[in-house]
Amino acid sequence: MNDSAGDWCIVAPPSKIEQIEARFQGHAYSMHRHDTFAIGVTLEGVQSFHYRRDHRHSLPGTVMVLHPDEAHDGHAGDRRGFHYRMLYIAPSLIQPALGGKALPYVTGGLSTDPRLSVAVRSLLFSLEAPLDALEENDGIADLAAALEASSDTRISRTRLTLDYQAASRVRAYLDAHRIEGVTLDDLESVSGQERWTLSRDFHALLGTSPYFLLSGFNSGLLQDHVCSDSDQDQTQDAFYPGLEAPDGRQEPRRREPEGHTAKPGKMR
Repeated sequence: MNDSAGDWCIVAPPSKIEQIEARFQGHAYSMHRHDTFAIGVTLEGVQSFHYRRDHRHSLPGTVMVLHPDEAHDGHAGDRRGFHYRMLYIAPSLIQPALGGKALPYVTGGLSTDPRLSVAVRSLLFSLEAPLDALEENDGIADLAAALEASSDTRISRTRLTLDYQAASRVRAYLDAHRIEGVTLDDLESVSGQERWTLSRDFHALLGTSPYFLLSGFNSGLLQDHVCSDSDQDQTQDAFYPGLEAPDGRQEPRRREPEGHTAKPGKMR
């Protein structure tokens, strides 16, 4: 993690969707992956990252859509640094709106589709004012529809039906047995599928593989978000504790170098 005095990160109060706002002057984070979608908007500067064997550059207003299990890093594209907001959403939250279809895919990780921009920004506004349950569910449905509409890949209609219930059972089993030995025979028994069908359906529906999830859990390869980057020094850059608001809600947590006074931005 870059230790520049201009770097800071804010984490929204807990909800179904993890959200952050951050600013970095130079190097932000090293190569890592998530088991969630990482979807966000660049607010200022040039946000550069390596993704799918190419060097991408996100400008203000551009939507970033990073698929689960896709390695990426992050750094400023010029000396000004960059400022952005990002949400992390599990494929299992999107799947009900997709009706068990394969996950949509934005191949290059960048989109200027206005439908996607509106859907993402409506969810990212909640960093200032947390959404209630109904608003959040509606926002997730809108995001799923926008992702599907803006996807640049299409799954053939002649393809065999994907079994979302089987994939969900496997995901729940992996979550419950992450520190134990899990075999392919175990997963075949849980899913009721032979291993090749299970692997195909799991990846199409949840964006990753059972093997990656299990190996990521056990090796620390999975990262929640940039504010918990394994590169950063856990003593110097630890989160400040959340402050309790008068109404009982938890305020966003902020991590920044001592003496830094920059304020978080507003969505524009």
